[in-house]
Amino acid sequence: MPRYYDVRHVAGEATSIDIDNGVIESASTSFFDRAVVRVLGPSGWGVVSVDNYRALDLDRFIAEALVLADLTGERVELASAPYRVLPVPPPSDDPRQFGIEEKTQLLSGVEAAARGPSVRNTRAVYTERHETVRFASSEGVEYAYELGRSGFNVLAVAEENGVVQMGYERRHAVNGFPLRAGVPCGEKARETAIALLGAKAANGGRMRVVLDPELAGVFAHEAVGHASEGDLIREGNSVLAGRIGERIGGPGLTIVDDPSLSEFGFDPVDAEGVATVRTELVRDGVINAFLHTRETLAAVGNGQAGHARGMPGEVPLVRMSNTFIENGDSSYDECLSECRDGILLIGSRGGQVDPGRGMFQFNAEFGYLVEGGELGGMVRDVSLSGEILGTLHDIALIADDRRMHQGYCGKGGQSVPVGDGAPHLLIENAVVGGSGHD
Repeated sequence: MPRYYDVRHVAGEATSIDIDNGVIESASTSFFDRAVVRVLGPSGWGVVSVDNYRALDLDRFIAEALVLADLTGERVELASAPYRVLPVPPPSDDPRQFGIEEKTQLLSGVEAAARGPSVRNTRAVYTERHETVRFASSEGVEYAYELGRSGFNVLAVAEENGVVQMGYERRHAVNGFPLRAGVPCGEKARETAIALLGAKAANGGRMRVVLDPELAGVFAHEAVGHASEGDLIREGNSVLAGRIGERIGGPGLTIVDDPSLSEFGFDPVDAEGVATVRTELVRDGVINAFLHTRETLAAVGNGQAGHARGMPGEVPLVRMSNTFIENGDSSYDECLSECRDGILLIGSRGGQVDPGRGMFQFNAEFGYLVEGGELGGMVRDVSLSGEILGTLHDIALIADDRRMHQGYCGKGGQSVPVGDGAPHLLIENAVVGGSGHD
């Protein structure tokens, strides 16, 4: 007999529209119905993924998973955790009111707004997903809820005299329809791409840096959030392992992951039936807690379960949701003024982080020189890199203007919706990469 089992069943529909240089490449709606049955045998897990799941067949799937259960590894234990399902925010603007033809027309407007002088390529992509989630476990926990997410991104690529630059914008929402107000995003992508054609390449070196809320949020997510995930802590693959109670930043620095927050990473309950709760990873500059599933909480401790997330039919993993730096007591203007001579970095074009070694490198979308505490000229091809713990200690000012941004995070072959954000930050002695020369 299994020591424990659970089944998470997700069914729904997904819509995707892709417009490339004015041509509708695809516009379709598909349906999905997947479940994952997990069984805890004498030692470890057995897992069965099922298409077109029927509850009447559960006993058979439990038996199949039990045969597959790991009998050789270290015995898996599950921490107890509270159960609660939060109310799902009602649709503010339900995209299901609109047919796929109307959505295609709206996306065409966004893509058209990205065109302009010197713009050589444009692309806009819309995604929409509605899910009905059902869960049941051998502990008697059961829940069901419905949730929708939709959003779009738009890209403009400009070229002039052999110089190629791009502008990129995205908007996503839970139970909302941001596409309806998407045209300004197309315009902004175009304007950014064209403006960058005339921007200078940044000079690299150590300097004071102001991060905008988007890039500062990426830093919180990539450099601190991933390093706080309980499975990485357990594997010894995090620079934060063994540091609970250690100061890694100045007073006022608080970094949070909160799946209960009604942002793009919202979950009313986690994929193990555990209540989703606000977890302060860093509190007032001190490492306070890690993110956990029930399994990693039992193995590692120091934190809260409620951070298990999984795609339909996939095993839940320790995942972030809405990860952000709390507001401080400074202002954006104070950050610029105290920067004196340095650089303001804006937006994100991705990057990489090694949570085990504690190193990161992020590419900004663009930046502005800061000269005498005032904004100067626009610069391009600029990045921020460094060591996670040292950079946290170098945060000198935290503004009071936090904003959240939406996206998707990949881990273990799974991609889940997340939100991340921050106020403006002033960082001393930051390592800036650039290809310019004085």
